[in-house]
Amino acid sequence: MNARSNSSKTTRRGFLKTSSATAAVTMAGSLALARSAHAAGDDTLKVGLIGCGGRGTGAAGNALNADKNAKLVALADAFDDRLQGCAKRLKTKYKDRATVDKDHQFVGFDAYKKVIESDVDVVILTTSPHFRPMHLKACIDAGKHVFCEKPVAVDPAGIRSVMATAEEAKKKGLNIVSGLCWRYDTAVQETMKRVLDGAIGDVLSIQETYLTGTLWHRARQPGWTEMDYQMRNWLYFNWLSGDHNNEQHVHSLDKGSWVMGDQPPVAAWGTGGREVRTDPKYGDIYDHHAVVYEYANGTKMHAYCRQMAGCKNDVTDTFVGTEGVCKVLGGYSITGKNAWKYRG
Repeated sequence: MNARSNSSKTTRRGFLKTSSATAAVTMAGSLALARSAHAAGDDTLKVGLIGCGGRGTGAAGNALNADKNAKLVALADAFDDRLQGCAKRLKTKYKDRATVDKDHQFVGFDAYKKVIESDVDVVILTTSPHFRPMHLKACIDAGKHVFCEKPVAVDPAGIRSVMATAEEAKKKGLNIVSGLCWRYDTAVQETMKRVLDGAIGDVLSIQETYLTGTLWHRARQPGWTEMDYQMRNWLYFNWLSGDHNNEQHVHSLDKGSWVMGDQPPVAAWGTGGREVRTDPKYGDIYDHHAVVYEYANGTKMHAYCRQMAGCKNDVTDTFVGTEGVCKVLGGYSITGKNAWKYRG
C-alpha cells in the first residue's frame, strides 16, 4: 500500500508538470485572434453569425463590444422569426454596426453555407451543438476564423470531426476560439495558475458540481412539425444537445480537465436518470447525472449535475491536493500550506 502511494505521488507530479506545459502552449495559441483577420487595407472586421437564438445574439454583441471596428454583416438561422428578432435587437443597440441587409439574412438548413460565402472574416457558431462539427469544418475549409460555442459536438463521431478540423485550422493559421468562457476569466485564470504551479501540491481529487433549477421550454404551436418542435426545444433532445452533462456541465468538466493539464481521463463510469422530467415534452434527456472520471495517474474527478426545481443549487469546483484545497467557483481561494485568495 505504501509503495503504491509513493508511486502514485511521483506519477501525479510528473503527469501534471508535463501536461500543464502542453496546456499553456495550447491556451496561448487559442486566445489571440490574429489581426490578419481584417480585410486587407481595411480595419473593418466583418462578422457572420450562424445561429440567431439568445446565445447567438449575445455572442454577436460580445464581438461588437470587443472591437470597435467589428461589424455584423451576415445572419443565418433555421427559423426566420429567430433571425428577425436577433437582427432587431442588435440593430437597436449597435446601429449601423449591425445593419444586416435582407440579401445577407439567410434562413434554412443550408443558410450557414451562404454566411460563409458572403465575404466574412470571422464566423460565430451558436446553433444547437449537433450542427457544430459540420459548420466548423465548412468554416475552416473556407479559410474563416471562428468563435465556436460549447459544446463542440454531441457524439464521438462529431468529436473526431472537430479534432481533425482543429488540426486543419492549425495548418492554415486560422483561429478557433472556444466558448468555454471560464478560460478567459481573470479570477479563474489566476486561481488555476497557482494550482498548476503546485500551490496545493499533487492533485488527488476533483469535485465538480453544476446543480441548478429547470430551464426554458417552448410549447408546441399550431403548424409546427415535429422537427420544428425539437429544434426549438433542442436542449431536451440528445441528438441536438448531447444532454446537459455535455451541454451545460461541460463548463465544470473543462475546469477539471484544465487542472489535469488537459489530458483526457482513461476511464469513466456513472449513473443518471429521469426523476422529474417524466413528461414527453422533455424529450429524451436526463435530469441528473453523476460520473467519476479516472486519470492515468490515479486522480479521480467526481462530477455531478442536476436540473430540478426546489433543490439545493451548487455550481462549484473543488480541488484537493497533498498540501491544500482550492475552490475555483465558490471562492477563488486556496487553503492549506500556501493559503491565498483572489483580490482582483
